[in-house]
Amino acid sequence: MKRRDSLNGMRFLRLSCYRRMRLLGNPAIRDLFARMLAETQRSSGLRIIAWVVMPEHMHLLVLPAHGQVSIVAPMWALKRGFALQVIARWRELDAPVLEKIVDPHGRTRFWQRGGGYDRNIWSDEELLEKTAYIHRNPVERGLVDRAVDWERSSARWYAGNTSGAVQVDCPVWLAQPAAHAR
Repeated sequence: MKRRDSLNGMRFLRLSCYRRMRLLGNPAIRDLFARMLAETQRSSGLRIIAWVVMPEHMHLLVLPAHGQVSIVAPMWALKRGFALQVIARWRELDAPVLEKIVDPHGRTRFWQRGGGYDRNIWSDEELLEKTAYIHRNPVERGLVDRAVDWERSSARWYAGNTSGAVQVDCPVWLAQPAAHAR
């Protein structure tokens, strides 16, 4: 895959769990991911426009830190740090899932190999469409009736509840009205 980085270039990402397994199925694991995403945001300057953590994948709409062109380093650190922490906990618990996440080469994997789905966002219309897609994901999957009911998402932030772990770097015009978050 060829990535095309550009100064202040917005990216739409999907990161999938190994073999699309529900490795993020536990709410505590999704909460850990949200906390680590917030820490990555603080430490790297990565700007989060929208996000959602689903049971077997997650979506991010991000911008690199001001003055940067790449999101590779902060995303690598986030994915790796999160996976190491979760797998270490599963090892402590001798969790049965461990035998299911070993690849053919004997390596334990949390994330699907590769960089995931990665798309540049070039227009305000596409930004709005991808934000709505992210927020509707739990509704479309039948996990909740309304996007704001899914706690591991930026939908609540767009609806006015800014108390979550991850602070959203939302363009002002995108937050008004927040119909895509309902």
